[in-house]
Amino acid sequence: MSLSPFLRLQAATVGVHAADQLALAALPLTAVLLLDAGPGLVGILVAIQGAAWLLASMPAGIIVDRLTAPVVLLAAPVLSLAAAVVALTAAVADLLWPLAGAAFIGAAGTVSFVLAATAVVPRLVSPQQLPAGNARLELGRAAATLAAPFIVGELATRLSPTWGYALAIVAALFAVVWLAGLDRRAIAIPPSTRQPILAAIREGAAFVLRQRLLRGIALCAIFWNMAFFALWAIFVPFALKVLALDPRQTGAVQMAYGAGLIVGALSGGALLTRLPPNVTLLFGPGVSAIAGILLLLSVQTHGTILPAIAYFLVGFGPMLWLICQTTVRQLVTPPELLGRVNATIQVAIYGMRPIGALLGGWLSATFGYEVALFTVAVGFAASFSVVLLTPLVRLRTMPTQVASPC
Repeated sequence: MSLSPFLRLQAATVGVHAADQLALAALPLTAVLLLDAGPGLVGILVAIQGAAWLLASMPAGIIVDRLTAPVVLLAAPVLSLAAAVVALTAAVADLLWPLAGAAFIGAAGTVSFVLAATAVVPRLVSPQQLPAGNARLELGRAAATLAAPFIVGELATRLSPTWGYALAIVAALFAVVWLAGLDRRAIAIPPSTRQPILAAIREGAAFVLRQRLLRGIALCAIFWNMAFFALWAIFVPFALKVLALDPRQTGAVQMAYGAGLIVGALSGGALLTRLPPNVTLLFGPGVSAIAGILLLLSVQTHGTILPAIAYFLVGFGPMLWLICQTTVRQLVTPPELLGRVNATIQVAIYGMRPIGALLGGWLSATFGYEVALFTVAVGFAASFSVVLLTPLVRLRTMPTQVASPC
């Protein structure tokens, strides 16, 4: 029995994100346990992997629009598979910089896949089913985010962190197999007119700036991601030194974030069909602002309860927001521009992540953890304020899908 194109895409999404998260979890453990890297070098390696989301997004968006998304969709998991093979070889041979290069290339494959998948989903489901379709794809990412650190940690303890890369190879191969049988005609998108690269980038960025809903989404995401990565940078030392948690308790609190992602992805399709879009777009940043307050209160109460609730809220609410805003992007953007529009927003988001991490680390080192956590709460509140001050707050129904002029 042949499977529908969407089911194949959903299965491949699980494989791609599993490979990405397994490699992300294996990288610092491999560097420390096998290559004797210090914290500075580990930070550089993780930054190299994360930089792919910033540096590869715009070129990948142009390729999605020029070559059509199906071509990129099929090529991206192959790139992830090749990177995982190189990473495993480099880890076994104690080769540091080939390992870093493989981390960048593997993440670039994930970036390309995400942009291509977002572009083809409107071809596979009706506009009314877009929220549910996007939620089903996000569920794979959420599950991988939750499970990969635990799996790789256990493998590193019992065997070797290189087994994380071995599993990443299996996951990427799983994605390749599922996409190999995908009917390209079902997801065909007319390629955009070829333009000089800078002109193509400007066209996508100009559409985001001109379209009021997309402009609000980008601004909200910028503030939220800056605050989230400031939190991500400071939470572990804050938990160990201020809350007096042990490493296992600290990890358990962080796993609440993955649990929130999964609950949000599981319930997102049903909730978004019942709730007006503006409610969901307010809810995600709103509960994040509440989470920031809970983290500030945890300084006085200690323990794991308030931080765990905060991390769950930061996973659950923003997952619903992500599903909703992805659907809005797909509906208001012409198909031949989707790759570049998605890439523009992605660059805005991931460009803020290193800034947020550096800001959080500097504030905590200079002024203390309470000031850094207060800044995190302010950033989440700013993302909520953006929704209140833009047309997103008046979006009571999903916009009409824009047709391609081709």
